[in-house]
Amino acid sequence: MKFATRINSFKSMSIIETIDEIAKVSGLTHVDLNYPEHFQTHSVKEIKEALERNNLKLNAIAPRFRSQFVNGELGHADPEISRKAIELCKQSVNVCRELGGSNIIIWLGNEGFDYSFQLNYSKVWKQVAAAFSEICEYGADLKISIEYKPFQPRAYSFISSYGDTLLMVNDVGASNLGVTLDFCHMLMKAENPSYGLSLVAERDKLYGVHLNDGNKLNDDGLIVGSVNFIQSLEFIFYLKKYNYSGVIYFDTFPVRENPLEELKANIAMYSKLDSLIEHMGLHNLQSIIDKNDAIAAQEIMLACLK
Repeated sequence: MKFATRINSFKSMSIIETIDEIAKVSGLTHVDLNYPEHFQTHSVKEIKEALERNNLKLNAIAPRFRSQFVNGELGHADPEISRKAIELCKQSVNVCRELGGSNIIIWLGNEGFDYSFQLNYSKVWKQVAAAFSEICEYGADLKISIEYKPFQPRAYSFISSYGDTLLMVNDVGASNLGVTLDFCHMLMKAENPSYGLSLVAERDKLYGVHLNDGNKLNDDGLIVGSVNFIQSLEFIFYLKKYNYSGVIYFDTFPVRENPLEELKANIAMYSKLDSLIEHMGLHNLQSIIDKNDAIAAQEIMLACLK
């Protein structure tokens, strides 16, 4: 497997120091970077040298929209601010190309609303779709993916579920536009993560995976499999079923934990879940699913507890 971890977990280090540090962990293969956030103190050239020195590859660039975008990004009511958001995405494409990456992950955290009568829903939808179309055309050689989240920081995110994300992808119609699924975000939306994964993967639109865990009411960013074990196991089963070959990005928040040790714990848990699936066998697990029998399905949990 290919693994990446959250750079912002290493708060006391520079981006170069963080790359040097995480490279020490066996199994880590890739890095995801935020633009322009992770390029404030070091140049693209310096970061590229650090990646090459540590035998790491760039997976994705994630544009980050800060203060001026607090009331929206691609769908902002002010055309100048919306244009700045589009240009930020295009700059992210340029940096991704320079670093040899293949993905742009766009999370529109401020695109949404907090009150009734606050937003012209259809107008903003069309505006966001047009913006994605322009970005996809500009980055035609890359995979552009939408990461959705149901809420936070807005009360209602404009793109908030796998359903409306797939609808946006369909409306845009670009061959290189897809979806990045965040496990904890799916739990926040009260979705079954594996069901969403299946719908996205069936349409060949699964471009990225952010793996973590949580208690469903908040973006907790806990260690993989630490809360929702069986759902995590099922999620990885479907990743294997659909031959997902992309990077697994651990989007976890070790606020009190040592971030390097927490990274190792994520890799260890993923590896354990993967080995359990291999031991039970994909064909055997699929045959249990095909029975549509809840009691038979519990045999999977019992097998994990042996």
